[in-house]
Amino acid sequence: MRAPQVAWFCSVQTVLHGRLAAIKSFFRFLEYRQPAALDQVRRVLAIPFKKTDTRLVPYLLREELQALLDAPDPTTRDGIRDRAMLHMAVCAGLRVSELTGLKIGDIDMSSMSIRVVGKGRRERALPLWKPAATALRAWLAIRGKVATPEVFVSARGEPLSRWGFAYLLKQHAAVAARRQQGLAKKRVSPHVLRHTCAMIILQATQDIRKVSLWLGHATLTTTEVYTRGDPTEKLEAMEEIVPPHLRRGTFQPTDKLIALLKSTS
Repeated sequence: MRAPQVAWFCSVQTVLHGRLAAIKSFFRFLEYRQPAALDQVRRVLAIPFKKTDTRLVPYLLREELQALLDAPDPTTRDGIRDRAMLHMAVCAGLRVSELTGLKIGDIDMSSMSIRVVGKGRRERALPLWKPAATALRAWLAIRGKVATPEVFVSARGEPLSRWGFAYLLKQHAAVAARRQQGLAKKRVSPHVLRHTCAMIILQATQDIRKVSLWLGHATLTTTEVYTRGDPTEKLEAMEEIVPPHLRRGTFQPTDKLIALLKSTS
């Protein structure tokens, strides 16, 4: 199957899954309002979703992340802004909409923490790492007075869009790839930075609940995907395991095998 055909097939599967989810949602609505159709409703709800591959979440290694954070030029206004954006995206694990929608009023300068409004209007307060706080202060010092309340604005004083941030991220990733060759093989998107933040917190705390709180997930089920991608937990498990003994023995070739090898040499 060719690449365009694979992409088309995947898009069709996504559409079909979305339609089935919508149909099931409607029949769950009918389940309690049309008791006479309960048997048919249950048959529809029993239709399974087609199984798809569950891939590991992509994230950046520490050296790759550092190269990306160092890519913006701190001697220019745009470089200071971009450096602050990248540090904020990684430090707080922000979705791109949360990053571009962050407002001046959401920053508590005294404690250097931010208030984030995530999905479902769920709010969370996050402290900033010292490098991120320093980068943010540097940007706010030269941001100037603009009409828009968003923290990150363009040279014209307009708030940056999610596509604008994705474009800037792509440019800085290309610069960082010159120092870290591994970045050239990775697709560095805004959500990859969020995944990177999650892996940093998981490896530092070994507590998936703290990762869930930091990212603003509604349930731990969403956060469990990071435990599959963290190799340190597997290594710790291996250290606790007492594996079965390996039976010792030395291979002794037969006379026929030796004769065959000598004849072919």
